[in-house]
Amino acid sequence: MRNEFLTVYWKEMIKFFRFKSLLITSLLQPALWMGFFGIAMSSNFDRLSAMYSISPGMEQIGYLTFMGAGVIAMTALFTSLYGGMSLIFDKNFGLMKEMIVSPMPRSHIIIGLGLSGLTKGFIQSMIIMVFGVFMGVEFFSALDPFGIIISILGILVFVGTFSSGFVFLSAGIALRLETHEGMQAIMTLLSMPLFFVSNALYPVDAFPAALKALSIVNPLTYLINGIRCFAIGPDFYALGKHYAYTAEVISISYTALLIFAVIAFAFAMNSIRNVKIN
Repeated sequence: MRNEFLTVYWKEMIKFFRFKSLLITSLLQPALWMGFFGIAMSSNFDRLSAMYSISPGMEQIGYLTFMGAGVIAMTALFTSLYGGMSLIFDKNFGLMKEMIVSPMPRSHIIIGLGLSGLTKGFIQSMIIMVFGVFMGVEFFSALDPFGIIISILGILVFVGTFSSGFVFLSAGIALRLETHEGMQAIMTLLSMPLFFVSNALYPVDAFPAALKALSIVNPLTYLINGIRCFAIGPDFYALGKHYAYTAEVISISYTALLIFAVIAFAFAMNSIRNVKIN
């Protein structure tokens, strides 16, 4: 069995762990979001939430817990969006040319890159979940140890599919560009709208119609649905809104992420088949 994609995978993972500043920064950013924005805003939002009446027996979760799921998704988004950046350097320093002319199928370059993005997403999500619990985020509060394991696996399935899709998208864009400055500009342009036009920090119900439509086609929205269902529970109140994640909602959310990942993979494959190496 040909497994040249493992070479690309290990190259990316070695780079991820060797460049400590990149690893630390990718973990420090979500910590700052929870430590400053989350804690600072939770007292205000929790006071407002107390003004809403909820059904008897229902749970009203705090804002820090609500946004904790969004922070996990934010980390997966930012890390995977920049996952294709290494291809720019591979092109500029001649490594891409060596890979293209080798017997390795071009698809293995994309698959190896995608697997590295999936693994990075797993590692960072686990660290952020542990960090969040120490900060007071109430994940898995009503679950026994077996239920916690199942919920963590569910979160990782969602994060892995989402991260792979955005690494594929990032790779496809990188293969069509010549400079990392251009790549940086595009990734910055994409990251903020994707994050804020989602349900990461607040419910989308009050969005204007145009933004609400964008949130529906935003893959980040569906990732957060999955994380909240597994980490908080399928039925709860937050910010005065009732969240009910039925099996149908979660199935639709995961299907949307899977479709996005397949489309992004097709885009990356088209890019690598037509890549121009000087």
